[in-house]
Amino acid sequence: MWVDGLEAREVAVSIETTAQQRKQKRPGTHEKALAINLDLGTHGTFAEIGAGQEVARWLFRVGGAAATVANTISAYDMAFSDAIYGPTRQYVSRQRLEAMLDHEYAVLLERLGAKRGATTRFFVFADTVATRSHSRDEKGQGWIGVRFQHAPLAPPSDIILHLRMSDTEPAREQEALGTLGVNLIYAAFFERHDLPTLIATLMDDLSRERIEVDMIKFSGPCFVEVDNRLMSLQLIEQGLTEAAMFTAEGEVVQAAEVLHKKPVLVERGSFRPVTNTTLDMLERAREKFLKELHDGEAEPVVVMEMSLRNLLARGQVDHTDFLARADMLGTLGKMVVISHYAHHYGLISYLRRHTPEPIVLALGIPNLIELIDEKYYADLDGGLLEGLGHLFKAGVKLYVYPRLAPDSSQVITVETLSVAPHLRHLYAHLMENCFVESIGDVDQRQLHIFPHDVLAKIQGGDSTWEKMVPPAVVEIIKQRRFLGWHTNRDEGSRSDAVRADLKP
Repeated sequence: MWVDGLEAREVAVSIETTAQQRKQKRPGTHEKALAINLDLGTHGTFAEIGAGQEVARWLFRVGGAAATVANTISAYDMAFSDAIYGPTRQYVSRQRLEAMLDHEYAVLLERLGAKRGATTRFFVFADTVATRSHSRDEKGQGWIGVRFQHAPLAPPSDIILHLRMSDTEPAREQEALGTLGVNLIYAAFFERHDLPTLIATLMDDLSRERIEVDMIKFSGPCFVEVDNRLMSLQLIEQGLTEAAMFTAEGEVVQAAEVLHKKPVLVERGSFRPVTNTTLDMLERAREKFLKELHDGEAEPVVVMEMSLRNLLARGQVDHTDFLARADMLGTLGKMVVISHYAHHYGLISYLRRHTPEPIVLALGIPNLIELIDEKYYADLDGGLLEGLGHLFKAGVKLYVYPRLAPDSSQVITVETLSVAPHLRHLYAHLMENCFVESIGDVDQRQLHIFPHDVLAKIQGGDSTWEKMVPPAVVEIIKQRRFLGWHTNRDEGSRSDAVRADLKP
């Protein structure tokens, strides 16, 4: 909660101190593993492929594991793994993890259900991970999950997540995975009633320098009311990752599942609301992108990105407003990324992790002006040149949508944009090398539409906004009373009623 009268730095210190105090009260990995073993009502299987059997080892190390561990398995050989879990194209994947959970949970119930089912909460922990090795000197990454009963005989619930590891030594990666696995099992049984706390506890005895959790999904009877898009937002708010992604249907995904070896077209914005101009920019950019792709290349994945800074209200993230924007984008069939990236190059680096194919950033003239403004890079030692270097070395192009000049009907394009004298040569360099290109054939009838004006009309009861946004967005705003639409409508109705009552 924000405290009036404190400077931002004092608030940050206060929040950090509170977080440290909470962390000090939480058990460490040893205590968590022991608590799991001492809970005599739980019994489960550990299936671990990659990084050894570090999670099961914790339970054996602390003692009392015989009461908890029904079975451990580590099917490293691909033939063995396929024989048990079925063939797969990728061994480190969500599909393999889910197959492991399905198989091991079925075996657990088949062998122990009749004997112990009435008194035991069964669970399966599984992971499939690629760590550094003699033949693979890359950062580790993988999938881990737990399937568990919250009560004996209850149907199971799942928590699955994707992680990236940054330790430079395989042994350290294995150690980090073991800690995260213990944290996950403990959280499932002891923290599941408070999901923000559950997510925070995943990083107990760890740090972002070692582990990044960039996707999490909750499912099953314990989590029927959970919106996993909000859980993705929690990962960013709590610092477990810088970005997360979900589909138009609200399904959380790990970026590589969607972007792997595909071109990407991305538009950043607040989308409050999505306007006709937003969609015209995107469609014209997509048409231009398709013409530049070679025959046989996949169609670009279209991504809409919202930055966390656009979600802040009174110093906190407005979750209701976030879901409203996500729903508006979803009704238009758009993939969404939420991120903590202030600079464009941060987002591009995130996308570049997952695809070597061309990336295009669609933006308007105002965003281009900001992008070449030195003030935008005040936090970088190398300033503007460093920022642009980070952006364009990743092989990105900017497609720029025109705008109307203020107080004029003149259309400003990348070719007619006036820049500061000391930036003219730099801007010319970007143009001549096709880093910055103009979006042509736009619908000039849409150029007068600006999101802040549309929002003011929505909240002010001016119905002309309905012609400025796509019909599907008009419908969802009215149906769900997004963006303050209902507030002024209801207040206007009440005012009319009061005036009628006062008439003689």
